[in-house]
Amino acid sequence: MIKNRTPLPASPVGAKRLALSAFSGLVLFLGLAALLATSAAAAVPGLVVRDNPDDRGEAILVEWDGEAAGDSVRVERAESEAGPWVMRRALPGSAARFVDQGEGGPERGKTYFYRVNGQVLSATPTAQWWNKGRTNLFLILALYLGLIMVFLNIARKGGSLFIRKIAGLDAMEEAIGRATEMGKPVLYVPGIDDANNIQTIYSMAILNSVAKMVAQYDTELIVPLAKAFVLPLAEETVRSGYMDVGRPDSFRADNIRFLSDEQFAFTAAVNGIMLREKPAANLFLGSFFAESLVLAETGFTTGAIQIAGTANIHQLPFFVVACDYTMIGEEFFATSAYLSREPMLVGTLKGGDMMKLVIMVFLVVAAIAATMGHSEAFRSLLVIR
Repeated sequence: MIKNRTPLPASPVGAKRLALSAFSGLVLFLGLAALLATSAAAAVPGLVVRDNPDDRGEAILVEWDGEAAGDSVRVERAESEAGPWVMRRALPGSAARFVDQGEGGPERGKTYFYRVNGQVLSATPTAQWWNKGRTNLFLILALYLGLIMVFLNIARKGGSLFIRKIAGLDAMEEAIGRATEMGKPVLYVPGIDDANNIQTIYSMAILNSVAKMVAQYDTELIVPLAKAFVLPLAEETVRSGYMDVGRPDSFRADNIRFLSDEQFAFTAAVNGIMLREKPAANLFLGSFFAESLVLAETGFTTGAIQIAGTANIHQLPFFVVACDYTMIGEEFFATSAYLSREPMLVGTLKGGDMMKLVIMVFLVVAAIAATMGHSEAFRSLLVIR
């Protein structure tokens, strides 16, 4: 007969030993797993962390062997080796590089630590004096300045530099002569922009030549202005022109008139001058906008000879339609050199023209090379990093 036996209670010491053994095994397993994971993660072949070249010292370059790297690369950054670590980017291993820059990027002269899949390296961003990626831009600029200096030297020595005829400028003296014969004034409008606008500055140079012509013919010159700051500039420009030809007594400051800085109030005032005083020659040379058509149409109805010039290409069609002569684009900027023949202006103009010729030749050669399948060399010359 089998008797039931009551099981003996487990020993507390044995239970503790069993629990301790299980815990130790778990810790050992997790430790080995972590060690293996860390070893695997640290194996980023060819890892390099360095300052990004050719910049202002605001970027760090992280590179690795993209072919031998794993599926993904995790890039973290900290200001000390102990952390805290900030996630910067998770990339596929084939990316092979990462540039840490832009918003939240590194600061110049400060050392940063980068942890890439557990492997830690450091670098300090520094600024470079010479950006090798822009050497081509430097060479182009040097060529341009060299051409200008060559032609400046030729002009200063009295060499003959050809400037093609500009019909509007050749007609300017004819228009002023016609106004003299009719006993009517010449109207000169230097645009509606302020004194710091390049078109206004060039317009003042042309105004000086016009002032010399009207002073020689003893013809009245009216200069309406849309900006108060241009008033003293225009006054001195016209006065200088009169003085250069020995007629300072003929200068009339009242004819240099500031009308309004409101666009169409100024336009209405100039229209009133054209309709009341009937100038025989209207010269619109400067920066014009929507008022160009209104001014040109009003001048056309009065029967005046009209010569216009502006670099605002969106207004050129209106001047072409309503004016007798129109200087298009760069012809306007060449006017001051054409009229004055000053060596500094002529040399600069010829240097710019020669640089354009060099660019056109380069484009033709590059187009031929691209057609023949050899465009990479020319493309590398134009890339600016």
